[in-house]
Amino acid sequence: MGTMIQRFDLTEEDFRGGRFQDTKIDLKGNNDLLCLTRPDVIQNIHEQYLEAGADIVETNTFSGTSIAQADYELEDIVYELNFEAARIAKQACVKFTQQNPDKPRFVAGAMGPTNKTASLSPDVSRPEYRAITFDQLAEAYKKQAKGLIDGGSDVLLIETIFDTLNAKAAIFGVLELFEETEKELPIMISGTITDASGRTLSGQTLEAFLISLSHAPLLSIGLNCSFGAKDLKPYLQRMSKESQIFISAYPNAGLPNEFGEYDQGAEEMGEEVRAYLDEHLINIIGGCCGTGPDHIRIMSEIVKGYKPRLISMESLA
Repeated sequence: MGTMIQRFDLTEEDFRGGRFQDTKIDLKGNNDLLCLTRPDVIQNIHEQYLEAGADIVETNTFSGTSIAQADYELEDIVYELNFEAARIAKQACVKFTQQNPDKPRFVAGAMGPTNKTASLSPDVSRPEYRAITFDQLAEAYKKQAKGLIDGGSDVLLIETIFDTLNAKAAIFGVLELFEETEKELPIMISGTITDASGRTLSGQTLEAFLISLSHAPLLSIGLNCSFGAKDLKPYLQRMSKESQIFISAYPNAGLPNEFGEYDQGAEEMGEEVRAYLDEHLINIIGGCCGTGPDHIRIMSEIVKGYKPRLISMESLA
């Protein structure tokens, strides 16, 4: 989403729209806000990926919690922001499903990791300090999830997890919402590793990450961001071996260059993804930073020649 938004060369005025003209904080960079101020841009982006062959599109809500929106003093619009984001994505998916009923399209309500961690102190001189509590995280995720569900999401995707305790809070909040509303959606989990050791930022190995979340009723678990497809492969091999549920992967388009940009082309990334398929490591494939519609188009063609990773049906019960 970020890659595509950059292509529109939007200004501060685009982010403010007519509604947020009096906001004192600069809003450019708050991509989620575009769901309210430039919904046409966000729907256009969804449609470009759907046209490329995507089955699932994420809502533009990576920073859609009250915790993240506090940086812009926009905590009060969180429900509306998530509702509208899901509605826009759903509208695009319905359009393409109607065009081709044999290929239904789905909305994943994206729930990012927030900009705070429950496991680590941001102050090296106060290792006991925490900038956020479990309950605060759970409540924030719960509010986000309500907007995403009410807006039409088909699945909730708790993604780019660098701290498993944050993810546990998200799951707790989501399950509490399910119980209160008597409405449930599938839950997908996607973590991110920080270095070649294969650990999350909070220090967990992949195996510990899997065990820590094994209590939750998940549709899938996997990895995103972190590395390009080639460098992510060894970690997916470990996850595929240890997990008895569906495995997802959406790596970056290679590693960023010195300007923070991603240069890997669609054909090259597609061949690296093909290696996942040759070994039957995954069930869901996509792209994270730097991946545009061309990358997804190549992937959607490649997967037609492969069968997904097999799991036992008992593990889904």
